[in-house]
Amino acid sequence: MLEVLDEISRWVIPLLLLLIPLLAAARGIPVFEVFVEGASQGFHTAVKIIPYLVAMLVAINVFRASGAMEALVHLLAPLLNPLGFPPEVLPHAVMRPLSGGAALGIATDLIATHGPDSFIGQLVSTMQGSTDTTFYVLTLYFGSVGITRYRYAIVSGLMADFTSLVASVYIVNKLFHP
Repeated sequence: MLEVLDEISRWVIPLLLLLIPLLAAARGIPVFEVFVEGASQGFHTAVKIIPYLVAMLVAINVFRASGAMEALVHLLAPLLNPLGFPPEVLPHAVMRPLSGGAALGIATDLIATHGPDSFIGQLVSTMQGSTDTTFYVLTLYFGSVGITRYRYAIVSGLMADFTSLVASVYIVNKLFHP
């Protein structure tokens, strides 16, 4: 049964890529022209969101280069330790809603330093997989359609990220310290 499902899953996307243009052509839709028009709209969307992405990346780099990240870690360390949250993981928790690449870099450094099977390695891996890049998603998707007032989306996204962070700390603590 697994072999059949594996074979089906291997062919689903190529078949869809073949079937959809064939069905469109059968309905009289000029497939190539519509594809080119969509690609043109995609290019215009990409150009439109570049300023938002540049602003976000500059803000992230200023935050890290100014030393604000390290100051935040030192300030919150006494509060985090009793909660079972290692302060070394705080930069990842702060960067994850902002940038997936920066968070992945921090996670990679933590895993290389502490090991993938360590508490910190397991925690940062769980956090990496269970949270999202909230500000990146809002910048990219809302910016691409021109939405500029999205405060409720930010609150909702950050609440989801915080909930995932707390759940990650709780679950990994239970797994490591049953």
